[in-house]
Amino acid sequence: MPVQRLNHAVLYVRDVDRSVAFYREALGFRVVMGFPGAAFLQAEGSSNDHDLGLFQIGPDATASGAGRTSVGLYHLAWEVDTLAELERVATKLTQLGALVGASDHSTTKALYAKDPDGLEFEVSWLVPSHLLTEDIINGRTAIKPLDIPREKARFGAETRGGVGVSV
Repeated sequence: MPVQRLNHAVLYVRDVDRSVAFYREALGFRVVMGFPGAAFLQAEGSSNDHDLGLFQIGPDATASGAGRTSVGLYHLAWEVDTLAELERVATKLTQLGALVGASDHSTTKALYAKDPDGLEFEVSWLVPSHLLTEDIINGRTAIKPLDIPREKARFGAETRGGVGVSV
């Protein structure tokens, strides 16, 4: 049987309490279990036991060199249901000083942010398959700046996005 989906991710962080506070405020995660130096968080609406595990390794930990000086994970990506929610998350990430980019990948509308340890993550909305057109499908190779108000006008603020891959 092939793999169906990612169940959870685990990150090493400098300060687990600081990271828990960030993921709570930025993305609405809640702690479902923990012990000293570790926390397990679940996203709102998730049926997973947990979606994110955090393990504290201390304040002297060096920054990740992944993608610069070593191989490693680039980012995790979470989906939101609507463009209105993507816009709300963009506002929250901006307020936290965490937003580092926003891209229109044609079939995917994406925000990029960094957590307190500089670990990057993505929050995205996927164009639902019934709204895909040839220009959207063919535009996947060109990355453009994201204009959320324009996308809300085109697709609707409360239109539920596709799940997984929208093509």
